[in-house]
Amino acid sequence: MAQLKPGVKWPDMHILAEKVLLEGLIELGIVKGDIDDMLDNRVCFVFFPHGLGHLLGLDAHEVGSYLPHHPPRSDKWGLKNLRFARELEEGLVLTVEPGCYFIKSLLVTRDVDIGIDVDKYVNVDKAMEYAQEVAGVRIEDNVVITSDG
Repeated sequence: MAQLKPGVKWPDMHILAEKVLLEGLIELGIVKGDIDDMLDNRVCFVFFPHGLGHLLGLDAHEVGSYLPHHPPRSDKWGLKNLRFARELEEGLVLTVEPGCYFIKSLLVTRDVDIGIDVDKYVNVDKAMEYAQEVAGVRIEDNVVITSDG
C-alpha cells in the first residue's frame, strides 16, 4: 500500500503483489525457484488468477480503463486480467485486492493450457494440503490516491 502514489504504473503494483505472494509461498514450501524467474514465467497466475483491483466511482471497472491514451492491455497471464494499466493519478479511487487461491483446475487437472511449467515451480501436493484448509483468500481495500501516496 505504501507504494501507491501518483506516477506509479498499475501493472508494476500487480507485479509487486505477485512478488510478495511468491515470497510467502516460498516460505511455506509451496513454490520453489528464483522469484524473478517465476515472475518472468508468470507462475503466480496459478495462485493469483485475477487482477490486483479496479477503479471505483464514475471511472469504474472497464469504463475508461483501456482508452486510446492509456497503456494497452497486456497479453501475459495475470497481467491481462488487470482492469486497467495506467499510471496512478491524484484523486483516483480504486480497490486493491490481492488474493491467493489453491485452484485444482490450475494446479492438478490443468484444464486450461496456460503455458506455465507448474511442476518445475510448484509443490502441488503441498498446495493441495493447504487447499484442504482454505481454498483461497482475498483482501480488499478501497483507497484514494493522494498527492503523497
